[in-house]
Amino acid sequence: MQRDRVILDNLSTGIMALDGQLQVVALNAAGQAMLEASEARCLGQHAGKLVLQPGQWLDNLEQALASNTPHASRSIPLMLLSGQEIHVDLIITPVNDPEDSFCLLVELLPVDRLLRISRDASLMHSQETTRAVIRGLAHEIKNPLGGVRGAAQLLARELPEDGLAEYTTIIIREADRLRDLVDRLLGPNQQLQKEQLNIHAVLEQVRELITAESGNLVRVDRDYDPSLPEISADQSQLVQAVLNVMRNALQAAESPARCRITLRTRSQRQFTIGTKRHRLVCRIDIIDNGPGIPADLLPSIFAPMVTGRADGTGLGLSIAQSVVNRHGGVMTCESEPGDTRFSIYLPLDSDNAKAP
Repeated sequence: MQRDRVILDNLSTGIMALDGQLQVVALNAAGQAMLEASEARCLGQHAGKLVLQPGQWLDNLEQALASNTPHASRSIPLMLLSGQEIHVDLIITPVNDPEDSFCLLVELLPVDRLLRISRDASLMHSQETTRAVIRGLAHEIKNPLGGVRGAAQLLARELPEDGLAEYTTIIIREADRLRDLVDRLLGPNQQLQKEQLNIHAVLEQVRELITAESGNLVRVDRDYDPSLPEISADQSQLVQAVLNVMRNALQAAESPARCRITLRTRSQRQFTIGTKRHRLVCRIDIIDNGPGIPADLLPSIFAPMVTGRADGTGLGLSIAQSVVNRHGGVMTCESEPGDTRFSIYLPLDSDNAKAP
């Protein structure tokens, strides 16, 4: 029995067993992750109480139970108790063995998850390609830039009039500015200095920084899961990544006093990042009530130099995504006016950080 349970909990498909009264008698790890509820909480509950709007969900279960025949439906919407809507492909199989303690075996295949895996894999590949191009451009730019700066310094020593030094000073200053811009495009390139840390210590450090920057005007709400285990990560780089996201929210707000940011942490089981499935990940949600990100910018929001602000550089989110990627994670964004949500997913099950 223990061996069977291990197999079930390592499936990416949600598996639920229901008795003749449609009460839950078993739920594997993938099913718990999909429904955002533990098996202990679901056991003995009627299937209709697992979602907010059970109409279509219950119709399918009752039809399979009454007809005693397998039933399949595609892209069934489920409104979770958290208020989030997901879509699943549903396969219901009646079990006619009198020795079994359940009557229906329900398979839940998350349509949204498959679409997200494809989107995340494409995003990560695109970002790797972009970073490779930027590294090549940076090399080609920095070499002649150093020559220009050095020539300007030599020229400044030979000029007969001090008044002309103003021009060489401008050349040197602008060369330095371009060098700094290229360095920022490359993002953090130092090795990860990993240590075991509490992710909430990172978030609290950023909360203090952003509160100070706003003159204690911004409101930051916290909704932490205290049961999250420690994570192996580079604290300073994670602080920079989260700070970049929160700073964007603060700068996009009409005023600091009107800006409200929520920091939320949760654990998720059986979550796929890129092409790798993890048994457990840490999810960090950074939610703000700002004007939202324009729909035309949203698909490329993590690309360098993409910004919706006239005075923005478009580097903050690109650098944040790069830091998260190097920790083996991924960052996503959903946005509409009044509700912009950046979600950071970091593996908790193993050391998945990538080399720079």
